[in-house]
Amino acid sequence: MIHPTAIVDSGAELDPTVAVGPYTIIAKDVYIGANTRIGSHVVIEPYVTIGRNCEIFQYAALGAQPQSLKFEGEKTFVKIGDRTIIREFVTVHRGTAFGGGITQVGDENFLMAYTHIAHDCQTGRNVVMANNTTLAGHIHIEDHATVGGLVAIHQFVRIGQHAFVGGKAAVVKDIPPFVIASGDRARLHGLNSVGLKRHGFSQQTLSALKKAYRILFRYGLTLNEALERVKADVEPVPEVMALIDFIQSSKRGITR
Repeated sequence: MIHPTAIVDSGAELDPTVAVGPYTIIAKDVYIGANTRIGSHVVIEPYVTIGRNCEIFQYAALGAQPQSLKFEGEKTFVKIGDRTIIREFVTVHRGTAFGGGITQVGDENFLMAYTHIAHDCQTGRNVVMANNTTLAGHIHIEDHATVGGLVAIHQFVRIGQHAFVGGKAAVVKDIPPFVIASGDRARLHGLNSVGLKRHGFSQQTLSALKKAYRILFRYGLTLNEALERVKADVEPVPEVMALIDFIQSSKRGITR
C-alpha cells in the first residue's frame, strides 16, 4: 500500500491498511491508524498521530515546528482524530511547551484547501473550515462549528459549538455558541437557526436560545445585566446554560 517513491522512516508506525501515495515523506515517531489514505507529495514530520479512516490530500504538511519565537525545539505533538479529511496544502503545526505541547484536530473534521492551524490549537468534533481559514496559536473551536473561507482568527480566541463564522471575517474576540458572526471586525448577526435545525434541535430549545440572544445582544444591557436577566427569564435548557457558561468563562471578551 506504500508507493515505491514514498519515503517512510523505519521509526514510523503505519497500520498495514494505510495507503501512501507517490513522493510522500513520513518521518520517524509518526503513527497512522487503520484505513487512512495519504496522497502524493505529503510531508508528515515527527511526533504526529493520525487516526483511523482519515484522508490526507496532496501537498498537505503536518507536524512542522511552530511559527513561534518562543519555541526552542522541545518535543511537542500533533494529533489528528478519526475520519478527518485534510485537503490540499493544509498546514498543521506542532504545539509548544508553554502552550500545552499539542495541537489537536478532532474527529470528523473537514479542513479545506490551504487551511492553516497554528501551534496549540484545539478543534472539537465535526468542525468544518473552508479554504484559506487561518488559525493563529492557542485557538479553541468547539464541536460542530463552521468557519468560512478566508477567515483570520486571532490568538487565544474561542469559537463556540454550532457557531457559523462567515467568509472573510476577522475574529478578534470569542464567538459565542449557536450564533452567526461575520465582518471585519466580526460582529454577530443572529442565531444560527438553519444550522441548529439541521442538527435536530427542538423548537423548545430554539425558542429559548432566541430569547437569550435578544436579551444578551439586542436590549442594550451591560453583559452582566444581560446574563442575570437570562438566568431569571429564560428556560434553563442545556444549550442556554452552555451559552451562559461560555460567556462567563471568556478571557478575551465576547463578540457582540
